[in-house]
Amino acid sequence: MKVPRRRFLQLAAGATALAAPCIAWAQPYPTRPVRIIVGYPAGGPTDLAARLIGQWLSERLGQPFIVENRPGAATNIATEAVVRAPADGYTLLLLDTAAAFNATLYDKLNFNLLRDIAPVAGIVRAPAVLEVNPLVPATTVPELIAYAKANPGKLNMASSGIGAPSQVFGELFKMMAGVNLMNVPYRGASPAVAGLLAGEVQVYFDPIPNSIGYIGAGQVRPLAITSATRSKALPELPTVSEFVPGYEATIWWGVGAPKATPIETIDKLNKEINEALDNPKIKARFAGLGGVALPGSPVEFGKLIAEETEKWAKVIRAANIKAA
Repeated sequence: MKVPRRRFLQLAAGATALAAPCIAWAQPYPTRPVRIIVGYPAGGPTDLAARLIGQWLSERLGQPFIVENRPGAATNIATEAVVRAPADGYTLLLLDTAAAFNATLYDKLNFNLLRDIAPVAGIVRAPAVLEVNPLVPATTVPELIAYAKANPGKLNMASSGIGAPSQVFGELFKMMAGVNLMNVPYRGASPAVAGLLAGEVQVYFDPIPNSIGYIGAGQVRPLAITSATRSKALPELPTVSEFVPGYEATIWWGVGAPKATPIETIDKLNKEINEALDNPKIKARFAGLGGVALPGSPVEFGKLIAEETEKWAKVIRAANIKAA
């Protein structure tokens, strides 16, 4: 049967209209720039992790991955921005240990980390260094513990803020070692180190990316690493757990996305990030900061976040730490 020309054009137009959404839907992710939200100012280790991974993803996936710094409220501003973003893979979150702390530190958050953020991939994990002012008469962890017990109230412990890793790691040490160290919160890591160097405080649990330079210059005395195993960046240092069995405290970074982000998008990002962590140049950059790669599946990264949230909740509650 011969179809009239006008009817044929109508049918063709209808078919094109129906096919257009399918063609758009089938376009591979990403088709436009992607934002990586970071809850810290530019220049720190968290920002560096985001930029290294963002550059890799840009080169591999053919679209810009733009780091957007949104500091404030101990990373809660950044997390909430991602929670409220469309779940389309175009807004990502650079997660770190602070997110696990905040679930307990803050009573009234407008989100639930474990419920509202989908884990994508881990990036890197790094220890802190238990270090002291050189005037402290202790060169080992056992000597520090003995001195603290013999001189109660004489040792002050710096932290980079209420609920910061430096405080929470120190509180875990105090509990497990049975010592009393008075926490002195500063407004950031730089003032905390300055306080340690000046002798205002005597002890500091300093994240290894921040501490390597001061250790190399002999300005602080490192006693131990807080990870379960020794660090290649400071291989001569023992771990705290060699003297306080079971002690472990590390900082970690990874990528999250809004809940309900398509699993295909999450899997694609996870695959590319894991390949980045296997790249010698990127591994070397993180190793230079004392970190080790944290590869794995989204499920494995989600398990880490859940375990860390539960672990540090116990410490925060026991130490009665309240967000300022």
